[in-house]
Amino acid sequence: MTLRRVEKVTMQEHMAIDVCPGPIRPIKQISDYFPRFHNFPPGIIHPRQGTTVTPGKEEEGQGKPKGTGENENKESPTGDASSNEEERNGEKEGIQEEEEGYDSDDSTSLGTLEFSLLFDEKMNALHCSIYQAKGLKSMDSNGSSDPYVKANLLPGASKANKLRTKTLRNTLHPVWNETLTYYGITKEDMVRKTLRLSVCDEDKFSRNESIGEIRVPLKKLIPNQTKNFNICLEKQLLTKRPSTMNAVRGMAVYEEKEASEAPLEERGRILLSLCYSSQKQGLIVGIVRCAHLAAMDSNGYSDPFVKIYLRPDMGKKSKYKTTVRKKTLNPEFNEEFFYEIQQDELAKKTLDVSVWDYDLGMSNDFIGGVQLGINSKGEELRHWFQCLKNADQRVEYWHALTNENPELSD
Repeated sequence: MTLRRVEKVTMQEHMAIDVCPGPIRPIKQISDYFPRFHNFPPGIIHPRQGTTVTPGKEEEGQGKPKGTGENENKESPTGDASSNEEERNGEKEGIQEEEEGYDSDDSTSLGTLEFSLLFDEKMNALHCSIYQAKGLKSMDSNGSSDPYVKANLLPGASKANKLRTKTLRNTLHPVWNETLTYYGITKEDMVRKTLRLSVCDEDKFSRNESIGEIRVPLKKLIPNQTKNFNICLEKQLLTKRPSTMNAVRGMAVYEEKEASEAPLEERGRILLSLCYSSQKQGLIVGIVRCAHLAAMDSNGYSDPFVKIYLRPDMGKKSKYKTTVRKKTLNPEFNEEFFYEIQQDELAKKTLDVSVWDYDLGMSNDFIGGVQLGINSKGEELRHWFQCLKNADQRVEYWHALTNENPELSD
């Protein structure tokens, strides 16, 4: 008998793939249940109120996928579509309010400054009245600031023409009501100079911080007419040369360009008054004030005083000098000196005026000088002639100081 081996047949089972086409249903997303956090186009309508939606199932009575918009409007009861539209409009308004209320460093306002400017052409004075500021940016940890306003005329030495208001503590809406006055302002200054007003926060134990600034070209002003301003502050512009040698080259070029465009500033100005008194038979010289003097001391200031000489007489009676004003570049003297001389002889004389910086124990530094006489030119000659022609009348003129020392001239 022959035994035959029966091989065991194994059957392999295959999983059938259902390829029957059917409706493709959209996958429900979390945003469908929390409509506040998105702003979809109007074509996508949120589930109606009172219905429960389960992922993977259609709503009752709908044959098409949810979200087409047509079936939703047709099957909605009266008022459902309009209520959904109102919800979407309310969501859009809420999103817009959040965007408008968003605060960042770029959108933060620095505040506004209210002030007025008046150029008195007769007195050669620029009056800057600082009224108030509103909505200043807080600079201190307590959410407030200690603001003050400082004024500078550009171009020019900062300390020579720097004026400032008082400091008001812990306020973002300060009211100063102060007037800062620049003397010795000429028509040429009104054409080429710019007034910079800087609102700063004063710190006792650290460097004062700038909140913002405003720059007004003086050529915009009409002489003898007050112009009011209420302007938003802007970020402070760099006007000083970088102190470090590692400064960016582009920045250094910018500073050099600004310095080169500025004309050479004079040594300062002096306001003199001349009057020939026919009753006293002599010349009265008044030293009123100086403005924008050059700084001669290491602290950026000077201790100025004025000398006057009536030449060619070089005796002691022809020499006078004022008192010394400490640590200032805009001294006010208001002192008068008398020369006994006949009016016809005065036409042959020359009045030398020089401004000096007083140094204790050292030689005084020469700041600048001016000569008035028949050999002078420009304003100096006009001032001298006005004095000779108009006896018993006080004539005032502003004069620019020069580098020439009258004591060294022949």
